[in-house]
Amino acid sequence: MKTNIIGIVGWSGSGKTTLLEYLLPRLAAQGLRVNVIKHSHHDIVLEAEQKDSARVRKAGAVEVLVSSPFRFAVMHELRDAPEPTLAEHIQRMSPADLVLVEGYKWEPIPKIEVHRPSRGQAPVYLDNPDVVAVASDVTMPADFPADLAWLDLNQPEQVLQWLLVYIGRSATPTLPTSQLAINRELAIN
Repeated sequence: MKTNIIGIVGWSGSGKTTLLEYLLPRLAAQGLRVNVIKHSHHDIVLEAEQKDSARVRKAGAVEVLVSSPFRFAVMHELRDAPEPTLAEHIQRMSPADLVLVEGYKWEPIPKIEVHRPSRGQAPVYLDNPDVVAVASDVTMPADFPADLAWLDLNQPEQVLQWLLVYIGRSATPTLPTSQLAINRELAIN
């Protein structure tokens, strides 16, 4: 199974998770098996402190696997070891058609940037050559690079259709042909 990997990047509060929540059920409806890796700069608390799994983890277990009839989770304590790389995380996951990576802004993987100028942050695409598309809630700037796709974040179906074309799951986009972003996207494929 060939796995496509694409990042969903942007500054905090830009709407990355909201976009993922839109994309995931629609990608699954297309028959795609999709994994998600979410990177956080903060500590991750997955269990209540008084639960057995937290207690044995704190007692010194390197890994604790919690299982139920509905899901399972593995908690791995790094204990001063270096954080695993994105590639190592991908290898740990089950096979998938697509891995969507939220975060890892500077990893060398293709990325869709979620950019909202109203948040006051500079766009990532200006400094990151791995950004292949920008989904934004404003019109495309006149000086936008010709080799990138500009997508309307307020029309998430447009992002979905672009993504399906990008990963080779759709031969032709079903987007309005009047948009310059579509013409650019077709030109680079």
